[in-house]
Amino acid sequence: MQLSNHPSFHLTYCTNIHPGEKWDQVFQQLKTHVPGLKKRLAPQQPFGIGLRLSAQAAATLRSDNKLNEFKDWLADEDCYVFTMNGFPYGNFHRQRVKDLVYTPDWRTEERVEYTINLAHILAELLPNDVEGGISTSPISYKYWLQQPCLEEQAFRKGSINLARVAALLADIREEHGKLIHIDIEPEPDCLLENTQETVDFFTEWLFPVGAAYLMEHHNYSFEEAKQLLKDHIQLCYDTCHFAVEYEEPSEALQQIHEAGIKVGKTQISAALKVILPEAAKDRQSIQKELQKFEESTYLHQVVERRTDGSINQYRDLDTALPHIFDSDAREWRIHYHVPIFIDQFNQLTSTQEDISKSLDFLKENNLCQHFEIETYTWDVLPEELKKTPVDSIEREFEWVLTEFNKD
Repeated sequence: MQLSNHPSFHLTYCTNIHPGEKWDQVFQQLKTHVPGLKKRLAPQQPFGIGLRLSAQAAATLRSDNKLNEFKDWLADEDCYVFTMNGFPYGNFHRQRVKDLVYTPDWRTEERVEYTINLAHILAELLPNDVEGGISTSPISYKYWLQQPCLEEQAFRKGSINLARVAALLADIREEHGKLIHIDIEPEPDCLLENTQETVDFFTEWLFPVGAAYLMEHHNYSFEEAKQLLKDHIQLCYDTCHFAVEYEEPSEALQQIHEAGIKVGKTQISAALKVILPEAAKDRQSIQKELQKFEESTYLHQVVERRTDGSINQYRDLDTALPHIFDSDAREWRIHYHVPIFIDQFNQLTSTQEDISKSLDFLKENNLCQHFEIETYTWDVLPEELKKTPVDSIEREFEWVLTEFNKD
């Protein structure tokens, strides 16, 4: 929905909260939850949807002529789609996801085809006066590419494949007058996980390598090709992911802006945060609290700050927990999307403050138009944190709207 005090801003929630990999399942979830949310949150205005489609659902929606039915439903319910989540390709609920969420990566034709399907769908759904965005994975996963030559190959291939998609998006813009961008989402342990790696990829790989591809295959000049890439390949700034990396929001966003990278979408999410006490018995108590969050569906990378200020990383919470008694460990930040309207979980806290700082900077500098609440872990949260989906989403919207309404 458009924000009354920031008319160019659109706010939604990501429907990856709802299970369903087939289009019929997705559509049923939307019918079940969206009308009630709209009635509570935007009864007098159109309600935006952050649509998540698996590759299977996207292919069905394009090939089985179901888009018109969906468009009619959106019109009847006074809803619109302005952003999509194209990060998880396949199953995302109720079975092991872990590092499978990064497959297929941007080295593959499968990722290109999936993203192109989403782009064509969004071109059909997007209102004429609104930009569209599709968030996507950050090229690949570091643990698959532990030799420098493999990383370089992934950066090069990823840059070319993103340029191919950007060329298609430029054609869509020319034909339909709709600007759609792919929004790369950095994440812990991926090839792009922090500000510096993100800036380096855009400036040292995507802009030069992608532009060279566009010049050779589409007859653009270098400046035209670079501008095309800036318009159509942007950044998804996930407040949880950058907080896990101990990034200061204003510094990170300023560095991204100065590098000529546009922020196509901000995903509003919070990570777990733990200040580790000195006493071993107190750490043992925190360890028991954290064990409630240990689960088998998603990766929960842990980034540890040590006494000397250095950073140490663990691939998942279960591998980190035995190291909680290391006396040089001072703070843990955990990639676990916890409810954003709560900042205290017994002895644990969240990175909610980083959300506030991020939104303040983005509002002040008008660096982003799309904002998407993304807490997808309701199924795997400890029982005391679980609520009904509609009630939970409403509370998240209310917290975010209060942040946007601050002076």
